[in-house]
Amino acid sequence: MRGAVRQELVARQIEEQIAGRFPVGQRLRVLDVGLGQGTQALRLARAGHHVTGLESDPSMLAEVRKALEGEPAGIRERVRLIEGDGRETGVHFLPGAFDIVLCHGVLMYVTEPDPLLAGLARVLAPGGLLSLVVRNADALAMRPGLSGDWRAALAAFDSPGESDRSGQRVRADRLPALTATLAGIGAPLANWYGIRVFTDLADGAADADGHPAGAEWERLLAAEDRAGRTDPYRALAGLLHLCGVRG
Repeated sequence: MRGAVRQELVARQIEEQIAGRFPVGQRLRVLDVGLGQGTQALRLARAGHHVTGLESDPSMLAEVRKALEGEPAGIRERVRLIEGDGRETGVHFLPGAFDIVLCHGVLMYVTEPDPLLAGLARVLAPGGLLSLVVRNADALAMRPGLSGDWRAALAAFDSPGESDRSGQRVRADRLPALTATLAGIGAPLANWYGIRVFTDLADGAADADGHPAGAEWERLLAAEDRAGRTDPYRALAGLLHLCGVRG
């Protein structure tokens, strides 16, 4: 359910940003760096946009190709998949090649994220949208604290990251530092949201799509959406969604 909440909220926020920044009906050029299972890429392709997915994991690319097989031909034709590292966008793409660049759940696995971010800004067209989803370093103590793991909560206050659900150590980012970085690469922060303020520990009953059973799904999303836009709640979210705009 945690994944379903994240994907749905981020998708709605991207749609909101598109509606506020681009002409209605414009078919946008989208780059999804580290596209994973392709949830956002497929959603944008279904909306009529041209999507390029850059992914270093061949097994993830195989999953996306399998998902594409079930899509109509028109949607399949709007998706291009490339095996490659997000830190090498300069090898694959020309400057200003994309209207939107997504980089979701990637920075946490990159030791030095600034060069990667500079490369993403380089391939953005003027006025283009850079969408980042990162771990929130200012809320690392929340999950163990709410679970009653006081030793882990105390350690989290001074930690640069945490372990993901597979046990791998990952980095976390702080909003002020990323805000400064985005300004420095010419894509200053325009909007930011908290993701999973209330559901970062959720593992409740869900359907095949990861949705809670019954009408609770929309109520859950409404509560998360409101909290993710409202101070001080959004600062406590497990993830942050940052939207920068290329100058």
